[in-house]
Amino acid sequence: MREQQKGFSLIELLIVVAIILIIAAIAIPNLLRARISANDSAAAATIRTINTSEVTYSTTYVTAGYSADLKSLGPNATTCTAPTSTGACLLDNIVGCTAAVCPKGGYNYFMTATATTAPVPDYTASAGPLGVSTGSRNYCSNPDAVVRFNMSTTVLAAAETLAACATNSDAANTTAAKYNALQ
Repeated sequence: MREQQKGFSLIELLIVVAIILIIAAIAIPNLLRARISANDSAAAATIRTINTSEVTYSTTYVTAGYSADLKSLGPNATTCTAPTSTGACLLDNIVGCTAAVCPKGGYNYFMTATATTAPVPDYTASAGPLGVSTGSRNYCSNPDAVVRFNMSTTVLAAAETLAACATNSDAANTTAAKYNALQ
């Protein structure tokens, strides 16, 4: 008679590993799409936050108009005990960084204005994914506070202009230069 075997056979272990790999192959692409969707939502929310910060900035520092860059909306290397027009502390130090491009959550954030001296009459806040694996849309907004997007696969290398962000009406939203209002 055969003795009773303790443990699992090699075939049983291989079958379990194969089942785990099949489940992982199904789940990982869904997790990546969920991460991209979360990054897209966070980028749109951050653009809305920048809009709110710009309105607060323009009403607090009336003679300055809007902020021409993100660092003036952020702490700008201050402790935020006494905010000023050069460091208003309305954004965190990640989005309101001192560099021209501020990366956060899979997106680069940009700010530009048609004038850089006070009073600044307008601004354009924009966000573009770091790559195709971190986001699927470019976002922008102007002083009208409407968040616009396009489905372009072109990664933004610089801030979107006021004129380009204001152009819309591409119903299919397939043209890189056209932005539609986010619903």
